[in-house]
This record gives sequence, C-alpha cells and structure tokens, in this order.
Amino acid sequence: MLTIYGCYRSRASRNFWLALEMGLPFRQVSVIQADRLADPSAPDAPFHTRTAEFLKVNPNGHIPTIDDDGVILHESLAINLYLARKRGGPVGPTDLREEGAMMSWTLWAATEVEPHSIQVLYNLVGKPPEQRDAALAQRSIEALRAPFAVLNQALAKTGFLVDGRFTVADINVAEVVRYAMPAKELFETAPKVKAWIDACHARPAFKQMMATRDQEPA
Repeated sequence: MLTIYGCYRSRASRNFWLALEMGLPFRQVSVIQADRLADPSAPDAPFHTRTAEFLKVNPNGHIPTIDDDGVILHESLAINLYLARKRGGPVGPTDLREEGAMMSWTLWAATEVEPHSIQVLYNLVGKPPEQRDAALAQRSIEALRAPFAVLNQALAKTGFLVDGRFTVADINVAEVVRYAMPAKELFETAPKVKAWIDACHARPAFKQMMATRDQEPA
C-alpha cells in the first residue's frame, strides 16, 4: 500500500489530494515540521522531520515522502507526477506528449510561481502580523502578474492545462497558485485563473483533503 509521510498542513496536501482524486488507498504516517514545534527535542514532542527515525526515511528532513511498495520518493510535485504516471486514469498522461506537458507545467509552477506565491501567503496571512514584510508581499504580487497572465491565456482555451481535461498538472499548479489567493487583485485581473481555481477547489477530493487539513492543529 502507498504510505505518505507528512501532515495535511504541508506540501503533502498535494499528494493527499491526488490520492483521493484517483481513489488510491494510502496510509498516512503523521509527521510534523520540526520548526512548528516550540521544542522539537522535548520528550513528548510529536513525530517530526528532525527525528532520527524520519531522517532515515528522508535525510533531507522535509515532508512529504512516500513509500510505494518499496519505492521511496521525496518532493511533492514529483511524487504526484510519478503516481499519476504509474496508476494512470484520467488525471495521468495517456502518451509521452501529455506527460511532457504535465511535467512542463509542474516545473513552471515550481520556478515561476511558488517562490513568489509562498511569500504572498507568509506575508499577508501566514506569519504573525509583527513578522510580516509588506514590501516583500507587494514585490511578490508584482512578480506574479506575468505568470498569472501566462496561465490565464493557457486556461482560456479549454479551462484546463493539458488536453482539455482535469489532470495532475491542474493539481500541481493549483496547489502552488493557492498560496497566492490572499492577493485577490491577482485573480481579478486573471478571470480564467479565478474560474479554474474555483473549479479545482469545488472538486470533492479537494474538499475532503481540506476538511481533514482543517482538523489538524494550526
């Protein structure tokens, strides 16, 4: 059985969403980020990313990691591409051309969007108010305008990223774009992106993932 190491309040959300979307049975090993704990070395600290046991699974000390019948993989976006490719179904590629397109959009999200969208999240809502950097948040919003225009144009064709259907590319990109949602002005000037992210978030598998996420400690 597929084992996912991580918590829902992390990039593992991408993997949980995909597994639910595909109907993949999985086992969660709950692992929390060490930097979320006041004292990771405390005897009663929960299982976290800097414990010796977890570092044997992922020496980088990050989540998520999966164990898929002995195949150990790290990096959430790559994990999703692997699972979609292996298990198939409508969210996976049907040929090499589709696989290339899904990989391209995934790497685009990781390089063009996430470095900025994560700063929007942190500095508009994620960090305590006294730790937020308003100037960094604004610079990140401005940096996202061009990628959002590219995404808006791509979605104008069919409403999805690859061959007119919902795929792993939509999951991977949507989870990166989600970080920028506190900057509503970005979505107001990219209506196709707004409609697409709303449609992604209306999917039952996403709602199920987020409901579980909301039950975890903040």
